[in-house]
Order: sequence, then C-alpha cells, then structure tokens
Amino acid sequence: MSADARFFGYAGPLPLTTIAAAAGGVVHGHSERLFAGVGSLEAATPDEVSFCEAPRYVTALRATRAGAVLVPEALANQVPEGCVAITCSAPAAAFGKVAVLFHPRPRPQARIDPSAILGPDVVIGEGAEIGPMSVIGAGARIGDGCLIGPLVTVGPGVVLGARCVLHSHASISHAICAEGVVLHPGARVGQEGFGFAVTPDGRFETAPQLGLVELGRGVEIGANSCVDRGTLANTVLGEGTRLDNLVQVGHNVRTGRGCIMVAQVGVSGSTVMGDYVSAGGQAGFSGHLSIGSRARIGAQAGVIQDLPAEAEVFGTPAVPVREAFRSLRVLRRLTAESRHMKRREAE
Repeated sequence: MSADARFFGYAGPLPLTTIAAAAGGVVHGHSERLFAGVGSLEAATPDEVSFCEAPRYVTALRATRAGAVLVPEALANQVPEGCVAITCSAPAAAFGKVAVLFHPRPRPQARIDPSAILGPDVVIGEGAEIGPMSVIGAGARIGDGCLIGPLVTVGPGVVLGARCVLHSHASISHAICAEGVVLHPGARVGQEGFGFAVTPDGRFETAPQLGLVELGRGVEIGANSCVDRGTLANTVLGEGTRLDNLVQVGHNVRTGRGCIMVAQVGVSGSTVMGDYVSAGGQAGFSGHLSIGSRARIGAQAGVIQDLPAEAEVFGTPAVPVREAFRSLRVLRRLTAESRHMKRREAE
C-alpha cells in the first residue's frame, strides 16, 4: 500500500542499487529494477519493497507479492520466486532508512512567518523556519535548520541545537537541547516540577524549581508528554532517548543513552536510569531510584526499589519476570482449588 500523497512527500521511483546502499544490504537477484515505494509483507505490490525481521513472520514472507524484501541472511532462502532478497543485519532498521528515501521528512523553508513573535536578542540559525503564531522568547537561540511549527512557544534563553523540530503547540522553557531533538504536538518541556513542602498548619509551600532540562542529541518527546525541570539540579534525558505520547518525567530525573518510555509511563523525581533502559506502557517509578543499564520493565509494573543492570521485572510491586509469572500460576491454582472446595461444600 503506497503512502497517501496528500500527507507524505515522495521521491521515487528508485533503483534497487540505491535502495540496497541505503539499507547496507547485499542484493540477491536483478539489481537494475526500479521500485515505487514500500509496504508491509501482506500489502506490498511487485513494485514495492518490504522487510522480514524474524522467523515468526516466515509464512507471510513466503506469500508476499513484494518485489524486494529486506531479510537477514538466514531467511534469504524463504523469499518467493520473482522477489529479490536484500540481506542485511538489521532489516527493520534498514527498512526505516529505505522508507525515508521514498518519503523524505519535511525540510525547513528558511523563513519566519509574519505572525510569529520574536523577543529581543533572539538568534535564528541559517535555514531555520519559524511557523505561524509561534513565540520565541528573549535571548533564545534557534540552531541551523530548525523547524518550529505553528503555535509553538520557546521560552526566554532556551537553546536549540541544529535541526531540532518542534511540532504544533509544543512548548519548551528553561532548557538546553542538543541537535536533532524532536518535540511532538503538545509536548511540554521545562515547566515547574511537582515540588512543595507541607507547613505545620497543613498548607503546601511551593519549592523553587531552579534547575533546567537538558535534552541530548536525537531525543524525542511524544505528543502531550511532560518533562519537568529540576529543582536544584537539572533534569537530563540522554542521547537518543525516546518518550512515547502521554509520558511524565519528574524533576531531577536523569537517563542515560537510548532509554525508551512507552505511553503513560510515569517517572517520579530524582530517579536515575542507566543506558538503554526500557519501560512498557503505564509502568510507574517511585522517586529517588537507581535503575541499571539495559533493565527492562514490563507494562503496568510498579517499580518501588532499585534495579540492577539488565534486570527484567513485571507486576506491582515489580519483581523478576520469572517470579512474577510463578506467583500468577500459584494464584490461579489456589483460585481453582478454592472454587473446587466451594462446589464440594455446596453439594
């Protein structure tokens, strides 16, 4: 199924040699063919490219009508007759690069819309685009090639590295961003954290939030997600970290590189994560935790204690996956035994 031209740019058709080069793959078959786009194994047509990542999809691979398929070496012999195999080490990642060839991301137009409002001493980098009714605060620095969408707010003093993209209605304040940061629609970065003290008479006294937010290279913040600035230290999201939609990151949180937080994850203040931590949807973290590198947290898990590197946990409170499923099996057995006893008592 080809992408809808009303919404996505198009740069095809493309020769197979160009496609293989982008994928870092090796062509097994005719290399002079032209291709019009990309598609799934089930929907791709003979002039489109698809991919197959794992053996569990081999049935769909054998039945595909795609003209070429990106596959690991072990699956090359499963590609049907008439379909060109392009072998590569990571087909899913390679497919993403190929898809961008056919459908390039929008480029900034090197313009400032007349309705945009720029404060004093703002610096706009070369080739940047500032969209309609956006507000850029005093002293902000917008890097080369940035794309600021409509109705975006960039607070005073904010620094955006080169090629950052801020989509419609995003807002950012008290923040320093490296290159390639993306804020999706409605994302909020740099607002006050949830910090307060309780007075003797029961009132809440707001604590000053004097830190910043640091977003590393290539960080992406999903739609309507929130990243609070630090209290006395900075909130830091490491290079390549990605937040899905509707994620909450509290003040003073620090992540390493390449962390992933899926929809509705909540991370309480001052939690520190290593590199490549992944948290499934609706997982929650209590505050002041240390989460080791490459830890994997299952969906809806409640993490209330530190986790070592490469831990795999599930459930609330979160425990090692094997222990969690062992407990579930025991609970099911006890439930079944209880029902059996009640039936016997009723006889």
